[in-house]
Amino acid sequence: MSKEKQLTERESLDLIATMISKAKDSYHDTGIGAIMWGALIAICSIVKLSEIHFEYQLPFDIYLLTFLAIIPQVLITIREKKERKVKSFDDSYMDYIWLGFGIGIFLLIFIINVIFNVWGPVATEYRQLAGHRSAFQFSEFISPLFLLLYGLPTFITGAACKFRPMLWGGLFCWVCCIATLFTSIKADLLLTAASAIIAWLIPGILMEREYRNYKKEQAALHV
Repeated sequence: MSKEKQLTERESLDLIATMISKAKDSYHDTGIGAIMWGALIAICSIVKLSEIHFEYQLPFDIYLLTFLAIIPQVLITIREKKERKVKSFDDSYMDYIWLGFGIGIFLLIFIINVIFNVWGPVATEYRQLAGHRSAFQFSEFISPLFLLLYGLPTFITGAACKFRPMLWGGLFCWVCCIATLFTSIKADLLLTAASAIIAWLIPGILMEREYRNYKKEQAALHV
């Protein structure tokens, strides 16, 4: 009786492991979301760099495009969920990690705006009294904060899904995070654009290519 119970438990564990394996194998991210965000952040950073270098200003903040991108991101997410035949064991955790990342970015932008509203009048008054701007410029330390957040979900996703391009992309974000503490705002924007390309755009292209190959294989099996 004991042996039969032990055998049943072992078979149950094997069955669970097989189900999890099949669920993970059935999930293939299209990479469209990563491509979109990587390209968007890179373009926004380069445009902002152009504004500073050539001393012009757009009638709106270029980074507001990131809020508009939420709509296509929601549509992409809905479509990808419909295409998934099986929801793998760690999909829910990944969803919450990236949801937390989005909330964190929103809160960071809100906090930065509040700080600028408080610091702006003080900096203006100091410039009028001293005849030069303050040595401390809060804008010089914005990029490290964003790069810190960029690296976190990217690294976790790359490590959990064993996808090295995204794993190394997360590490690259953190390296740039440290570097931007000691560079000018122009260099900060360049490093931010590079981080978006390496952490999201390139891995997204690789995922999209893998997804297309996967769909071809599935189509061939059903012929």
